[in-house]
Amino acid sequence: MKIKEASKKGMESFIIVNPIYDTVFKRLMENQRIVKFFLSTILGQQIEDVSVLPQEFTYKMEETSVEKGKRKKKEKKGNIEYFSIFRLDFMASVRTADGKHKKILIEVQKSWDTMDVVRFRKYLGKQYTRKEIIDGKETVLPITTIYILGNNLPEIECPCVKTGRVSTDMRDRKPVNAKAEFIELLTHDSYVIQAGRITDVRYTTNLDRLLSIFEQNYFVVQGSDVIKEYHCQPGDENMELITGVLREMAANSEERKKIEDEKEALRVFNNALNEKNKTIEEKDKTIEEKDKTIGEKDKTIDEQQKSLEEKDKSIKDQAREIAKLKRLLRNKQAE
Repeated sequence: MKIKEASKKGMESFIIVNPIYDTVFKRLMENQRIVKFFLSTILGQQIEDVSVLPQEFTYKMEETSVEKGKRKKKEKKGNIEYFSIFRLDFMASVRTADGKHKKILIEVQKSWDTMDVVRFRKYLGKQYTRKEIIDGKETVLPITTIYILGNNLPEIECPCVKTGRVSTDMRDRKPVNAKAEFIELLTHDSYVIQAGRITDVRYTTNLDRLLSIFEQNYFVVQGSDVIKEYHCQPGDENMELITGVLREMAANSEERKKIEDEKEALRVFNNALNEKNKTIEEKDKTIEEKDKTIGEKDKTIDEQQKSLEEKDKSIKDQAREIAKLKRLLRNKQAE
């Protein structure tokens, strides 16, 4: 755990809650000004207008079977419902570089575990079939995805990466600048933020400042990542609005309790997942050992079969030799 310097020249310092937790991030996304700043900064495009579409959570409730008399009873592990993925959809009006306006669907997903990729894909598939009512007509919108990860991708070291759409003329390998609705609706831009990769924040751009709140360092309580010390440059109204929410939650015991409950749910979930993986590994090992035993038995049977075949061949050779000797004996007697 890193500890920040006691003071930084020209910087403000205060205590905030960690926005990587769903409880906190959801609170931030309830403020439309923060939403517009967040989306505009990540996408690098001017958001003219934005509306929140119905939210969806994936809940994970761990249960255990407990013997009670002669019957089994389902018992919850604690009183916490754990949602493993936070999903939030926005419909935004974006001003493009050429001054035009277009409507896009922005999907924000946040997860602690990149193993959730299957559910990411499943949810994205639903988004591709989604239709919105625009000017009284059913319309399919282009999709942009933003993923905020609690863990790191080992292959990519940068904290924020964009995977974009690039059209290329395959004959002369030159870029195609024209936009076709067919392609726009069947492909999408994707942005990935790795919270664990955000270090040595520069505070020089809006993106730097926005990413700085997700930095996973400088926590004030040993062994806890809920409350952290945060430094920022004064005078940025958008960041002051964001940090104001985070400071307020840090000072509110009820809000901190919600975050701690989520943290505990995450711990329970991870423990259950580790146990499940351990059980699967043990079963795989048992199956592998059984396969090995069966293989050795098959080898023994093959060797025994080969030995029997050799004995049969030897007996047949001996029988032919005896028959040959008998013929020679009969011929000699006949002379």
